[in-house]
Amino acid sequence: MKITRLDHVQLAMPPGGEEAARAFYGRILNLRELEKPEQLRAKGGCWFAGSGLELHLGIQADFVPATKAHPGLRVADLEVAQSHLQAAGIPIIADTSGVRVRRFYINDPFGNRLEFMQEGDSFQ
Repeated sequence: MKITRLDHVQLAMPPGGEEAARAFYGRILNLRELEKPEQLRAKGGCWFAGSGLELHLGIQADFVPATKAHPGLRVADLEVAQSHLQAAGIPIIADTSGVRVRRFYINDPFGNRLEFMQEGDSFQ
């Protein structure tokens, strides 16, 4: 078996969270919304895409936010990303691990953890 790439990451959100997801992932993170396949639309949720990534938000009736598991998102300029998010009122959670990768964390409107990492940095 040979895995060729990661297709998407799915995060959960509570029922009725689509507009909050669109405001956050679409308007604040500047991801474009993808049209879900017709067979999946009735389930709710929404899908987003950016350069080389897809994030799917699915409805979970007994929703609990993912506070440890998270997608790691690479950005061209970490300081610009942090300033952009702070200007949008998003609290930044500093990384205090001491690793050589410049990064920080935020929570989406539902409490799901997201990691932002400087493009070009490496754990090695």
